[in-house]
Amino acid sequence: MKRWLRLCYALCILSPVMAEDDTAPRPFGIHVVDEKTGVGIPLVELRMVHGVSWVTDNAGWIAFQEPGLMDRDVSWLVSGPGITLAKDGFGYACFRARTTPGKTATLRVQVTTIATRVGRLTGQGLYRDSTLLGLATPLPNGSELGLLGQDSVQAVPFQGKIFWLWGDTSVARYPLGNFHTTSAWTARDADPEKGIVYDYFTEKGQPQQLRKMMPMTEPGAVWMFGLLAMTDAQGRERLFSGYSRQQGLVSADKKGVAEYQTETGQFRPLAVRDKNENWRMPMGHAVRAKTKAGDHWYFTAPFAQVRVRANVEAIRDADAYEMLRFDSAASTWIWQSKDPPTTAAEEKMMLENGLMKPEQARYQVRERTTGKLIHLHRASIQWNEWRKRFVMITVQAGEASDPSPLGEVWYAESQAIDGPWTTAIKVASHPAYSFYNPIHHEFFDREGGRIIYFEGTYTKEFSPQTHATPRYDYNQLLYRLDLSNPRMR
Repeated sequence: MKRWLRLCYALCILSPVMAEDDTAPRPFGIHVVDEKTGVGIPLVELRMVHGVSWVTDNAGWIAFQEPGLMDRDVSWLVSGPGITLAKDGFGYACFRARTTPGKTATLRVQVTTIATRVGRLTGQGLYRDSTLLGLATPLPNGSELGLLGQDSVQAVPFQGKIFWLWGDTSVARYPLGNFHTTSAWTARDADPEKGIVYDYFTEKGQPQQLRKMMPMTEPGAVWMFGLLAMTDAQGRERLFSGYSRQQGLVSADKKGVAEYQTETGQFRPLAVRDKNENWRMPMGHAVRAKTKAGDHWYFTAPFAQVRVRANVEAIRDADAYEMLRFDSAASTWIWQSKDPPTTAAEEKMMLENGLMKPEQARYQVRERTTGKLIHLHRASIQWNEWRKRFVMITVQAGEASDPSPLGEVWYAESQAIDGPWTTAIKVASHPAYSFYNPIHHEFFDREGGRIIYFEGTYTKEFSPQTHATPRYDYNQLLYRLDLSNPRMR
């Protein structure tokens, strides 16, 4: 009998309590909104003086529930990229409220950037605080696969839907996730304002296991870029990408061109390239453009300096790729297939040495008002029907004096896809944080291209920041940009 009683006692101690405690106090809700539009703002931090902080979810909500600090006056210091709040006499941007359980308060802040932050697209807890407050949410809080972070993204319309792929992907069940590329489908008419639900590729027979979209037995991660979809001569829709097998950020161990196989739902190598070259293959972001020279795919990294004819045979053929280079002897720009493209740094040296006339420069991008030279890191270029220009969304490779080393986002325009690019306007900023590999999704453009959307990887990597923003770090952050904004003139 005693043994039976001890067993029952042990089971009671070890078993989880299944019943909910209806007497538990409800959280106090804080809604951080744009003072002009009243729309909730994601990624705003409220921090107390003892170091505890909360960050708004995609709807701009914070659920505050701290034993000992409920139903009393509490103050928070307010901060976040692209927002500001008036400071008090002591220099604090501060918000104070009575933390009554079940009640809410609204904090109105000023948005300072031209681009508007829509929200986080990947990771868990997209609407965590809204859920804790019992509010309706437009999306689930994240994938059932337990995805925590997803690196640089590519996306193209394909087979009537949108095909997405990401780089390194972290998961909840183990520190190591999927390092052989993650992919998903979404509906062609997905609304970025309401959030995006991804249908992820998983291993056959293992619905909780992400599929390795390009598995390799050799060591290292597999990264994919320059994703493009096109129709071949037989009328079949095909999907291609460049790839590299990497062991860290050092030089690639292998590079090449890959093609998606509908039968297997994975990519397979199509052609191997010289691992020491970076230009005879799809790279950066791909954009198709028809010019007097013909129908080409251009690859931006950050400028459109590499192109190939828009046909399947050319994509596979290393010798078919052309690079834009300045011929100083002839004093002109030429597309050729022998030498690498002229870089912005090389162009600057030729200007300084008198080997190029100032009006011939294509890559000396300067800030609109100050004229300061901007060193670009990565970019996405698309034709914009509303502006009747090619538009560029790019990130600056910053200096010590800049707000961030890799988080300042710029907008530029050119009449031709290959430039010149001369003037840029800053549209978003992420002080002391990174926002790299931005991409403009032209399939989301609205009102004839007046409204465009871009996203990038928000992470503390490559920045002086030591504190990762909870849930947001190493995930994709989406912005909306209204090209009719008077500040864009």
